[in-house]
Amino acid sequence: MGQAWGFGKHGGPEVQEFFDRPDPVPGRGEVLIRVDVAGVNPLDHLVRSGLVPGLDGGRPFPRVLGMEAAGTVLALGEDVDGLEVGDAVFGFALTGGGTYAETTVLSAPNTARIPAGLSATVAATLPVAGTTAVDALDQLGLPAGATILVNGVGGGVGLAVARLAVARELRVIGTGSTAKREQAEAVGVRFIDYAAEDVVAAARELVPDGFDGIVDLVGGTSLRTVAPLAKDPRTVIAVGDASVADLGGRFVERRLDRENLERSARLALDGVLAPVITAVHALADAPAALATVENGHTAGKVVIKVA
Repeated sequence: MGQAWGFGKHGGPEVQEFFDRPDPVPGRGEVLIRVDVAGVNPLDHLVRSGLVPGLDGGRPFPRVLGMEAAGTVLALGEDVDGLEVGDAVFGFALTGGGTYAETTVLSAPNTARIPAGLSATVAATLPVAGTTAVDALDQLGLPAGATILVNGVGGGVGLAVARLAVARELRVIGTGSTAKREQAEAVGVRFIDYAAEDVVAAARELVPDGFDGIVDLVGGTSLRTVAPLAKDPRTVIAVGDASVADLGGRFVERRLDRENLERSARLALDGVLAPVITAVHALADAPAALATVENGHTAGKVVIKVA
């Protein structure tokens, strides 16, 4: 038996609970891991709320929270290639296993070995934030010297996009709340505080001719406010709001495979995707970890150290 933290039904934080469960049995194409570190993402509370039913795997309640983790392989299901028992790995729990737990199952095609020199803590932040940053900027394909707006730059994905954009020699402007300024400016972002400035006016003053690309991490009204700042609406890439298509923009094309995980890991080893980890919680503090992310009060990345 091992401890896990999840939810007994769909809803708000009140449906969350700790519970004991037997170690999951890896099915076809899955690996069982001992979880060392789990990443915490806004997507986690959206799954709990029932807003993205395709990501909870249809497993019976209670379900475990979390989408990404790093740990050690304990067992292999059928048809698993390229991984062995004892491997240190990181990846996605795409079949509903959850990662806020002592053990869990990851989808083997969406799991990669952790390269030597990379910590489990850093590796656990890469499946969501790292690969999203790579995908969004690859989709834009901007040349060095181009100017990009990162709308919602202060979170884990936003800072990863900013770091990678700076490494690609792009000029990066980012929007966020006052508390996110320090972290954003530390990675080379020209910061616009939406609480203290008119975002559109400030952006037009900095980039009068319009942006070569926009990566939006906020969605909704905020996306609609900044989208007209792009020179071409097709260069607006939204990470969370598929209605960007109504504006002429595009939803991010995600690549969750092992190759993209390995690419993100190499970028992390090179310091390009070094995450800004602002909080490390124990599994017992998982409620506080997710609450911080759900309330939007954290800059950078939050992780849960399980082992």
